[in-house]
Amino acid sequence: MTARLALYWAPEIADPLHAAASAWLGRDAETGATCPQPVVAGFDLHAATRDARRYGFHATLKPPFHLSTSYRAAAEAARLLAARTDAFSLPPLRVADLDGFLALREAEPCPALQALADACVTALDAHRAPPSEEEIRRRRPESLDPAQRQYLERWGYPHVFEWWRFHMTLSRRLTAAEMALLRPEAEAHFQGIAECPRRVRELCLFTQASPGAAFLIAERLPLGPA
Repeated sequence: MTARLALYWAPEIADPLHAAASAWLGRDAETGATCPQPVVAGFDLHAATRDARRYGFHATLKPPFHLSTSYRAAAEAARLLAARTDAFSLPPLRVADLDGFLALREAEPCPALQALADACVTALDAHRAPPSEEEIRRRRPESLDPAQRQYLERWGYPHVFEWWRFHMTLSRRLTAAEMALLRPEAEAHFQGIAECPRRVRELCLFTQASPGAAFLIAERLPLGPA
C-alpha cells in the first residue's frame, strides 16, 4: 500500500487557531482547501511553508507509517486509545525557533501530552509496516544517538518517548536572517490566539493517499470526558 497514516493533534475546527494556522500555511488540513496567506514583505512565505503545508498544521504523536493491517483495524485501535484517554488542558502556545524551524511550542511541560504521545507510538505499532531501507537511510541513522537508533529500529522513528518534542511546524529551516524577519511576523499573526487556554479533546487520524500527496484529517476521535 502507498497510503500512510499518522496520529496527530490538531486544533478543533471551532478553535481560532485552526483558521489562523490554515491561513499561515496556505491550506486547511480538514478540507484540503487552499487559503490566502499573509503577505510578508521581502519574503516568499508560500515557498517557506511548502513542506509544512503538505503535512497540514499538526503536532506529531505517532509519525506517518504504512499499514501492515487495514485502515479499519488501525482506526479502531486509535478510537479505543482515544476513548480511554482523558481530555486535558494544553499549556499556552508560543512561536519559537526549533533548531532553525519556526514552530508553535508549549510554554511549559505538559505530562498529559507526553503520555498521549507515548501511548500513540505503542498502541498503533501492531498496524505499522516496517520502514523501507530508503526510509531508514533518510533518517541518517549514522548521525543519531545510540538510543535514537534503537528507537528507529524498533518503532520506525527516532524522535519518540524522551526524544519527542511537541511542535507545530510553521516553516522550513530558516537562516538566521530569515528567522529574524519571519518570527515577528508569525508572532503578530498568532498573537491573542496561540496563548489562549484550550483543551485537548480529540485525537486526529491523518491520511496521505499516495507519496507526495497532502495529508488530510480523515477522522477526529474524541477523548474521554475528564
